[in-house]
Amino acid sequence: MRTEHLFRALADPTRLRIMRLLGSMELAVGEVAQVLGQSQPRVSRHIGILCDAGLAERRREGSWVFLRACADSSEAPPLCAAIGDLLVDAEAADAAFAEQCDQDRRKLASIRQHRESEAQAYFSAHADDWDELRRLHSSDEAVEAELARALGPEPLGRLLDIGTGTGRMAELFAERAERIVALDKSLAMLRVARAKLQHLPTERVELVQGDFGALPFAAASFDSVLFHQVLHFAQMPGAALAEAARVLRPGGRIAIVDFAAHQREELRNRHAHARLGFDDAQMMGLLSDAGFDPAAPTALEDGELVVKIWIAPRRVDDRKAAS
Repeated sequence: MRTEHLFRALADPTRLRIMRLLGSMELAVGEVAQVLGQSQPRVSRHIGILCDAGLAERRREGSWVFLRACADSSEAPPLCAAIGDLLVDAEAADAAFAEQCDQDRRKLASIRQHRESEAQAYFSAHADDWDELRRLHSSDEAVEAELARALGPEPLGRLLDIGTGTGRMAELFAERAERIVALDKSLAMLRVARAKLQHLPTERVELVQGDFGALPFAAASFDSVLFHQVLHFAQMPGAALAEAARVLRPGGRIAIVDFAAHQREELRNRHAHARLGFDDAQMMGLLSDAGFDPAAPTALEDGELVVKIWIAPRRVDDRKAAS
């Protein structure tokens, strides 16, 4: 990364404003254009310059392109931190620029509110289905408390939340993780999660569209992987667990929250469950085959559907899982 390339990229006030915005939250290209009051093609040109300089990165989700600041550059993290200080200093030194930034932040607040309104509308549309399922098992609060206890007090490091849904697990464990990547296949759910998680620092959480059968990450990228009420949607749960093992470092842990085996056949049609839960022998076999050393699960039995929590480290010497 050449220093002069970075400073040329930051020589334009519009690009400085964009970097200030991305320091607050991840934004779609259209949202950036909305805040700046400029055309999308013009904003896209500025974004291209910032991305070419390694200051920002783009990620496509369906027809939308989202942007985030490259705050954790492996090449020069001290330089990236210095750029953050430079942006703050630029606002402090230039009253006109500071006023623009204040206006941008006010518009950014309206975008946050719009996201939250859309998320609430989605919840309202699906509330009956979710409430029906919740009535069948232990409360969310009880499951969350037991999961936190099962994970123990140690830090979670780089955490991958597979099938993040509303983003609740990422929110719950944000303080215990160095960084969280929240992955979901559904664009609608990612937008709900983005609204829930937009108060977290952008350098600590990232939302990614992807499938648990083909995770878009390099091997050994994470210290912890979480499947919270997700694995029963997998047609091939063994393949999903093998992918989780691949992206976990040796010794990293997987946590699975799911139903014990049951006979509620209607959940296949009403809620698209591919699996009617998992019995202990089945889950132990799946985890072992994927390269994990499973321990006995924890069970929450105060509901018609029993919720179980399996915690398992990835075997350090397991070559199959790492391939």
